[in-house]
Amino acid sequence: MSQHSTIRKFIDRNVERQLVREFLLSKTERAGFGGLDFQRTPEGTKVTLSAERVGMVIGRKGKIINELQRHLQNNFKLDNPRLEVAEIENPELNAQVMASKLASALERGWYFRRAGHSTLLNIMDKGAKGCLVVLSGKLTGSRNRTQKFQKGNIKYCGDTALQFMDIGKSVCVKKLGTIGCTVAIMHADSKLPHEIRIKERHEVGLSPLQEVSPITEISSDQTEPTAEEVPTDEILEEVSEGEVPEVQAQPEVEPEGVVETTIEAVKDVAEEVVEAVSETGEAAIEAAKDVVEELADGDIIGAAKEAVEGVVEVASEVVEGVVEVASEVVEGVVEVTSEVVEGVKDIVEDLIGDNSEEEATE
Repeated sequence: MSQHSTIRKFIDRNVERQLVREFLLSKTERAGFGGLDFQRTPEGTKVTLSAERVGMVIGRKGKIINELQRHLQNNFKLDNPRLEVAEIENPELNAQVMASKLASALERGWYFRRAGHSTLLNIMDKGAKGCLVVLSGKLTGSRNRTQKFQKGNIKYCGDTALQFMDIGKSVCVKKLGTIGCTVAIMHADSKLPHEIRIKERHEVGLSPLQEVSPITEISSDQTEPTAEEVPTDEILEEVSEGEVPEVQAQPEVEPEGVVETTIEAVKDVAEEVVEAVSETGEAAIEAAKDVVEELADGDIIGAAKEAVEGVVEVASEVVEGVVEVASEVVEGVVEVTSEVVEGVKDIVEDLIGDNSEEEATE
């Protein structure tokens, strides 16, 4: 019987506190009601009301807060209640304040998506770790629907949700019906079970680790390996008895003079070809003009003769030009080969002279 009475006592106490919360919420909602905190003291029950605008709760000369305290003493079964007011530092991180603001925005005619996203962004911009906004009711028509807006880390159940999630609820009354507004916030200082940080040594009172150098000392017993000494006389004898190594032939290097003569020869040949082509072209043009004049006069036989003579002259000019060009090419090639032969002779003589000097020195 005593156990049953103890349980009933706790239930009655929590029901009474919930009724006090609903009463103060209805009276101070416009002031930004943020929650209640009950503390039992030897003098009585201390009730701390968190609000966004403290002045609207206290009133002029404490008129409003005294009236609320008188209601608590007369209408509720609290042991000598004493009401106090505390200001909320960050209203955007208080779930009850944001739920009331969301309901007020919907009553003023805000579209539900705009109101939900705006509330979510305001909460996350203030540094919250996660946020969940739920709107349930007749949002757009006669049918009931639920719309959720969420961002960040959110816990729905378990001890983690009870410990780190701050939940606030409010009701929006519109012509079509009521809309329930629920806001759940996880604060930035919440430490989840899976988040682990390894403390430094100085944080737990340990001395820092000493740095150990990886240098190893060599013992005196170990001797360094030394190369075997060979007398110089034996080395000289082996070199004198052995064969003289062959000198590798250095790659031939084209002298600058050979390159220059080759370029000049090519230029001369190109000029001769251009002159021959231009002369033959002029002769062909003159012959064609004569043929056209004869045809204009009506002398077909004379025109044929002129054409034959023109072809013969052009052919002769072409043959002469080709012969001259071929002769120039042959002369250029002969000169280039002579220059190359002379350059090769000079290189060979230099190599022979260097080998003789090396043999003399040896």
